[in-house]
Amino acid sequence: MKDTTLHMIGNAHIDPVWLWPWQEGFQEIRATFRSALDRMAEYDDFIFVASSAAFYEWIEQTDPAMFEEIRQRVAEGRWQLVGGWWVEPDCNIPCGESFVRHGLIGQRYFKAKFGRTARVGFNIDSFGHAGSLPQILKKSGLDYYTFLRPMPYEKSLPGRLFWWEADDGSRVLAFRIPFEYLSWGKELDHHVRRCADEMKPPLDEFMCFYGVGNHGGGPTRANIESIHRLNADPAYPRVICSSPEAFFTAIEAKGLPLPVVHSDLQKHASGCYAAHSGVKRWNRLAENRLLAAEKWSLLAAWTTGLPYPTDFNRAWKNVLFNQFHDILAGTSLESAYDDARDTYGEAMAIADRALNAAVQSFSRQIHIPLQEGARPMVVFNPLTWPVRTNVELETYRWPAGAALLDDQDQPVPHQEVQSVTSTGRVRLSFMADLPALGYRTYRLAPEGVPAAATPVQASDGVLENERFRLEFDPETGCIASLYDRQAEVQVFSGPAARPVVIDDPSDTWGHNVYRFDQVIGEFRATSVRLVEHGPVKSVIRVTSTYGQSTLIQDFAMYPGCDQIDVSVVVNWQEQFKALKLRFPVNVKFMKVTHEIPYGHIEQTANGEETPFQSWVDVSGTSRDREIAYGLSLLNDGKYSHDVSVRDIGLTVLRSPAYANHMPSVLKPGGLYSFIDQGIQRFQYTLLPHTGSWEQAGTVRRAAELNQRPFILHESFHPAGTLPQADSFIAVQPDHVMVTVLKQAEDGDDLIVRAYETAKIAAGATIDLPHWGRTITAHFLPGEIKTFRVPRDPAQPVVETDLLEW
Repeated sequence: MKDTTLHMIGNAHIDPVWLWPWQEGFQEIRATFRSALDRMAEYDDFIFVASSAAFYEWIEQTDPAMFEEIRQRVAEGRWQLVGGWWVEPDCNIPCGESFVRHGLIGQRYFKAKFGRTARVGFNIDSFGHAGSLPQILKKSGLDYYTFLRPMPYEKSLPGRLFWWEADDGSRVLAFRIPFEYLSWGKELDHHVRRCADEMKPPLDEFMCFYGVGNHGGGPTRANIESIHRLNADPAYPRVICSSPEAFFTAIEAKGLPLPVVHSDLQKHASGCYAAHSGVKRWNRLAENRLLAAEKWSLLAAWTTGLPYPTDFNRAWKNVLFNQFHDILAGTSLESAYDDARDTYGEAMAIADRALNAAVQSFSRQIHIPLQEGARPMVVFNPLTWPVRTNVELETYRWPAGAALLDDQDQPVPHQEVQSVTSTGRVRLSFMADLPALGYRTYRLAPEGVPAAATPVQASDGVLENERFRLEFDPETGCIASLYDRQAEVQVFSGPAARPVVIDDPSDTWGHNVYRFDQVIGEFRATSVRLVEHGPVKSVIRVTSTYGQSTLIQDFAMYPGCDQIDVSVVVNWQEQFKALKLRFPVNVKFMKVTHEIPYGHIEQTANGEETPFQSWVDVSGTSRDREIAYGLSLLNDGKYSHDVSVRDIGLTVLRSPAYANHMPSVLKPGGLYSFIDQGIQRFQYTLLPHTGSWEQAGTVRRAAELNQRPFILHESFHPAGTLPQADSFIAVQPDHVMVTVLKQAEDGDDLIVRAYETAKIAAGATIDLPHWGRTITAHFLPGEIKTFRVPRDPAQPVVETDLLEW
C-alpha cells in the first residue's frame, strides 16, 4: 500500500453566514485560525489550508498579532493560501465580471499581504459550477480547481481528476472531492479508507479532506495523531499532511493522460436558484450599477477632470461577500437578508454617488443655448454600442403644444404616461437614440411641430404594430396569440405567459428535486385592459389572482419595435408552492441555449430546473413555415428556469421555509418564516426572431434590459464646451462586447475588458476616439481579453490578465 500516497488536506470549511449571522461567523473564523496556529506549534508536519481573502482581512483588521503569525506560517509554507477569491461564492449566479473581481481583489490582497497568490481554485461547498469558469480561473493565476458538488449521482464525470476546459481552450486541472470536504469524529480510519478506495489507476496519489467544518473548527489533535498512526500502518497508503497545490504539482509532473471535460458542473440543490428573489435582484442591480458607474467615472476622470472614486473596491467587496454561496443562493437564516440588503444597499449607494457625480460633470458642461420655456434633459448610455430604447422621466406637466426635440432639432414622439406619484408630477416617455457609451441631449420646447407618429393599434385585448399582433384571452389573462406579421408565423404553440402554481414541499435548497412540474393551479384573470396608449407605446395590463396572491403583468408594445417588454408585480401569499411563467415556443428541431457568466451554453430540453442568467433562447424551425425561428426570453433578476421540449418555464419564485435543510421536518403548529412573501417586482422581455439568437442580438438586448440608460434634467449652459451628443467608443464586430472600462488598480491607466459572445473566432477593433487609441486583437471563441491603456499617449496599449499583471 505504501506505493500510493494520500495527501491529507487539513481545512475548516467556514460558512461566514448560514444558520448564523456574520458576527458569529466572524468569531468562528478567529477561533478556527487560532486553533490552526496552535496545531502548527504542536505538530511540525501539520499543514493548514484556508480560502477567502475576506476572512484574512477581518483578522488583519481586528487581531494584528494573529495576522502576523499567519504571515509567518504562510512564508514557511505550512499555511497554504487557496481559493484566491474574496469568498467561496455561488458559482452560477454572479455575472462574469463578478467572478473576475473575486480574483482581482482576492489575489491582489494575497499578493500585497503575503507576497504570493493562490494557485488552487477552491469552491468546495458551492452547489454547481458554470462552464465558463476555467478561463476566468486560469487568467486569474489559478491553475487548479477543487470542488465537491455535484456529486457522482448528480453529474457523471470520467474520473475524480480531469482537465476542465472552457470554450476558449483554457484548462485547469480539477479534482472532485470524494464524499465530504470535512471529517466527523476523532479518528480518520474510515474516512481515509474510503478515500483511498477511490484512487484508481493510473493515479497513485489522491486527496482526502479532513477537519471539523461548516461552523469552523478545523483539524483536531486526534485527527493529526490519527494521520501519524495510519501512515505507520502497512495496510494503508502513505498518509501525509499536505496541500492541494502539492498534490496537483505532483500529478502534473507525472504527465498522466487525464480526461478532458468541456461542460458545466451541475446539478445540485436545483431549487436554490429561485430561492429568495430579493437577494438575487439586489445582486443583479448592484453588479450593473457598479459597472455603469465605473465606466462613466473613468470617462469623467479622463474628460472632465473629475477625480476617480476611491471607494469602488469597498462596494465590490460588499457585493462579493454577499455572493457567498449560502447567502446568494437564498439558503441562509432570515436575518442574513437584512444584512445583505444593507450591504448591497451600501454598494449601490456608492455606485449611485459616483455615477451621479460623473454624468453631472458632463451634463453641466454641455453647450445648451437658452430657450425660454424649454426643459433640457440629457440621456446617458452606459453600454458600448448604440442603443434605441424607451426612457422615462418624472417632470411637471408640459403645455399642450410642446414638442420634444433632439440635439439636431428633430422632433421626437413623446407621450405622457402614469407618474409614480399621485400629486403634481407627470411622466414623460419617449424612444431615445443613444450613441455608444455616450449621451444625447433632448429638450421639451414650449411649442413646435409635433413628430409624425403612428401609434400601435390597441384595444383592451389586442396590441398590433408593424411586426406583431398580440392577443390576450380575457378569461385566463394568458397570451392567446403572438403573430409575427413579417415572418407569417405564430410565436407560441399554446397559451403563453401562463402563470402556473407548482406544489413544492421540498426544503430551501430543493434537495433531490430536479423538476418542479407538479402543477396544482393557475392564476386566473380578473382584469385585462388597456392602460396606456399613445405615439410611443401602448400597454395592456393583465391582473390575475390565485388564492390570496395577485399577479400584475404590464405588456408594452412600441411602434416599429421587435420586442415586447413586460413589467411584473407579484404579491405572493403562498407557502410550499412555486410560481412559473410558461412560454411554449412554436418550433421543432429545437436548440436551447442560455447565458452563463461571460458566456453561454446549450442545454437539454428535459424539463430539469437549470440555473441561468439574463437570457434563455429556444430556436429551431417554425412549425407554421419551414423557416428558422425562435424566442429569446430576457429578464432583469431571475436565475432559474426549465425547458420542457420547447416550453420555457421561467421560475418566478419559490416559497419554502427559511434555511430548512432536509431531513429536518417543520413541526406542526410551529411558527416559521417563509421566503418571498409579499410584493416583488421584475421585468422580462419577449424577443421573437427569425434566424438564430446570435443574429437577433440577444446578448446585447439582455444587457440593454439590465444596464439601463439614465436621464437627467438639465439647465441652460450657453458657454458650455461639450457637444449635445457624443460617443466615447466604437467596437467591431458586434459579437465582441466591451463590458468594462475602469481605472487600473495601480495607477491611472484605463482598463478595457471585452469578450467574444457567439463562440466565433474574430478579429476585433476597439476605438477610443477621444484619446486617439485603437485596440486591435484576435479573439478565440468565447475568449475574455483585458487591455491596459496608458494615460500617456506615447506608451503602447498592452494586453494583460484579469489581475492586471
